[in-house]
Amino acid sequence: MVNVPVACVTIALSAYAVPESCSPVRRRVDLGGLLLGSVSILALVLAIIEGPSWHWRSTRVLGLFVIAVLAFAWFASFELRRVDPLLDVRLFRRRSFSAAAAASIATSFFCLFGFVFLVTQYFQLVRGYSPLSAGVHTLPFALVTAVVTPLGALWALRIGIRGVVATGLVVMGASLAWMAQIGAQAAYWGPVVASMVLRAVGFSLISSPSTSALMSSLNAQQIGAGSAVNETTRELGGTLGVAVVGSVFSSLFGHRVAAVLAPWHLSPHDVAAAQGSMQAALRVLSAVSPTDLLTLRQSEVAGAFMVGFHRGCVVAAVTAVVVGVTVFFYWPGQRTTPGHGQR
Repeated sequence: MVNVPVACVTIALSAYAVPESCSPVRRRVDLGGLLLGSVSILALVLAIIEGPSWHWRSTRVLGLFVIAVLAFAWFASFELRRVDPLLDVRLFRRRSFSAAAAASIATSFFCLFGFVFLVTQYFQLVRGYSPLSAGVHTLPFALVTAVVTPLGALWALRIGIRGVVATGLVVMGASLAWMAQIGAQAAYWGPVVASMVLRAVGFSLISSPSTSALMSSLNAQQIGAGSAVNETTRELGGTLGVAVVGSVFSSLFGHRVAAVLAPWHLSPHDVAAAQGSMQAALRVLSAVSPTDLLTLRQSEVAGAFMVGFHRGCVVAAVTAVVVGVTVFFYWPGQRTTPGHGQR
């Protein structure tokens, strides 16, 4: 409900201040492309999220991966045959477009959403912050992003998008690798804030230049599709970030929590419930552990959380660095400025 008044104000301001625009080409709704694309993404995300609980080599998980691949291949083939496709997949042949959309933007949101998924729990369940306090403690990221994003766009105009975006990805990866080293009670005004600020700098170097490169590589008739790709890659990257990083975390956390609860010989149902989250693990533990051992067991659960937290950060860090290096060598070398297309 907190979002409702914010949305209402935004709707009113948009209706008053945002100029109208429309595509010069009118297209029919591509229901086939919408269905195939949705099935592919749904199957992929569901397989990744449920992999730890269903087991990665189970028939259900492997079947979902197969469905995702087949649906995506059918989607690409279907779109190539349409005169007015939902997404013109030929656009990804342009290196500036594919590097900006599929790589840089998606990876930045993969890392961002994956990290937010973990750090929110870290602040509340490990550090004991209230939900409001946890939100306030993430404000340095937002503030630095607001300041550095315009600077990232200026640096891209001066030295080229490729170097700025690749640097942003590597910096983002370095910040996540740093976060993978902190302890459960690390000083907030120290490594926690410093890594968060570094992450914000990296994210800011990626966002604006990548979006500019994506949109400036299109002609007027492709702007709508380009805008949709820009938004879709953000959402898909963020969704996969939560799914992949969350699955890595769940796999390690669940295994270690089961070891902590082993002395009580709980039922499989109770163990499975405890493996679902740190909050559930603490709830189960408080019901079965003697008072004199409860604090010790709670610290062990917190330790299990940090193991999953660290490994999730490592996965995101490696992804960012690998994509950053790839983008540097794959992206066309010439500069791209707003209003000047690149093929």
